[in-house]
Amino acid sequence: MKFLFTIAICSFLLIACNTNNSSEKKEQTARDVKQYSIDQFYKSADVFGGDISDDDKKMLVTSNENGIYNAYEIDMASDEKRALTNSSKESIFANSYVPGTTNIIYSSDKGGNEMSHLYLLKTSDDAKDLTPDAKEKANSWGWSRDNKYLYYLSNKRDPRYFDLYKMDTATWVPAVLYKNEQGFDVRALSENERYLALVQSLSQSANNIFLYDRQTKQMKKLNPDSVETSNSPLQFSLGNNTLYYLTNDGGEFTYVMKYDIPTGKKEKLYEAKWDVVWMTVSHNEKYRVIYVNEDGQNKLHLFDNKTGKELDFPKIEGGTIQGVSISRDENKMSITVGSSKAPNNMYVYDFNTKELKRLTNMLNLEINDEDLVAGTVVRYKSFDGLDIPAIYYRPHQAGESNKAAAVLFVHGGPGGQAGLYYFSLTQFLVNHGYAVLDVNNRAVAAMVKPFSKWMIETMEIRI
Repeated sequence: MKFLFTIAICSFLLIACNTNNSSEKKEQTARDVKQYSIDQFYKSADVFGGDISDDDKKMLVTSNENGIYNAYEIDMASDEKRALTNSSKESIFANSYVPGTTNIIYSSDKGGNEMSHLYLLKTSDDAKDLTPDAKEKANSWGWSRDNKYLYYLSNKRDPRYFDLYKMDTATWVPAVLYKNEQGFDVRALSENERYLALVQSLSQSANNIFLYDRQTKQMKKLNPDSVETSNSPLQFSLGNNTLYYLTNDGGEFTYVMKYDIPTGKKEKLYEAKWDVVWMTVSHNEKYRVIYVNEDGQNKLHLFDNKTGKELDFPKIEGGTIQGVSISRDENKMSITVGSSKAPNNMYVYDFNTKELKRLTNMLNLEINDEDLVAGTVVRYKSFDGLDIPAIYYRPHQAGESNKAAAVLFVHGGPGGQAGLYYFSLTQFLVNHGYAVLDVNNRAVAAMVKPFSKWMIETMEIRI
């Protein structure tokens, strides 16, 4: 989703875009499609989450299909979705099931004040505020391996920083695990609660990663001082001796690093010719899931964690992975999948049957997805010859004899990336006959000349 963008309406007419970056011109057969209003496009709903119940029958998600975010439960056999909360004023975000029960933890604020609290929900009319301090902001952080404690972050002690707490599920009384007096972000905790992985932000693209030993009170910096790097802790191994984290140290792309705590040895666990977005290892370390940003689209890779062998996984055509969650018994995996022509949907994968099943359809049912257009990746040369990718949407109505006006989206910066994600406004414009190019820019001034030249030569722009 793009939070900052600039729309430029071009005084150009275009007829074609060669997505294969060759000089060959390919004509598209134009066809009429049903056109929809902007209101119809924005009626499409959002869904995310995917915590799986202990019996592998239900999935806990968050959706705004009633106009505001609420907690829902999906029966994975029948696809039936049931509302667990029915708020019409405050957004409610489902976090997880309470292990061993059908109760849930959710977060919500009051009046949009962004001071989110954690709630225990047993029935639809029985919600208990677990973090009731009026000035407290709390974020759920997962469960202890024995299921007896809820971990969460809270700024109750100092509004500037988030401390790490654990809450006993027998009494729901909290205790501080880590007092954050340096303003670091707490990212990972070992199963035995001895080690913490902490991050110190330096800039938007650089940070430091630290390993903190709660037993010895020692803090160890893991990245080098000589260069600025981006680092993101993932999780500790089951044996508490290994930390997995993402880094771009010494490379162009982000990869997975394996750090051995007793020896201090570092080893590359996985790298690709693209940025690794995320990795998770299942509860008993049977599976490893990695997804990689491959040309603006997150692709999922499934591995046998013990052998490192990549396993077959059903291809999700046009889909980009937004999140995964593996059940504790390692039998099922929830997957949040989006695409350039559809909002996020929830899928479930059965490790035993190898079946991948879609559970939701969040596109407004008034819209036929055959009338929508999938984005394609195109490239143009930057000022120094580097290929810059962009996402191109060509309207079905466009063809050799039916030229279309072009609309450019220029996203905010200095970070961000145009990718194959759903955006209602983009589909509305394309549905109404406008070609849309969602560009990635290195700097606006440096982009204009090579980009304009590319548009004229490659897209056959006519003024």
